[in-house]
Amino acid sequence: MDTIFISELRIETRIGIYAQEKQVPQTIQLDLEIGLRGEHASHSDRIEDTIDYAEVVADIRRLFADRHFDLLEHAAESIAQLVIGDFKAPWLRVTIAKLSPLPGVKRLGVSIERGKKH
Repeated sequence: MDTIFISELRIETRIGIYAQEKQVPQTIQLDLEIGLRGEHASHSDRIEDTIDYAEVVADIRRLFADRHFDLLEHAAESIAQLVIGDFKAPWLRVTIAKLSPLPGVKRLGVSIERGKKH
């Protein structure tokens, strides 16, 4: 299966369960691998035959602008549902991390896979 990847997408958002996290925006980092269906743009050279990564990034940015997530797990699941549902990706891996969330911790987060990788 061919994939598109989006690496180190950074978004300023309010995410978390603690009072400070609900008030002060923090940077999260996203890494995505998105599976592509069968015959696609590698043969046709047409954007209509692939997933437009610019649209994916714009939709993810809107997702975080429009709502607050308490948990990284729920945010990752929401991204997966968006990409699989709206862009018809057969498979997706999402890694979402908070940057420098605790003293001495560079990143912490979750990684999920959804769909079937052929």
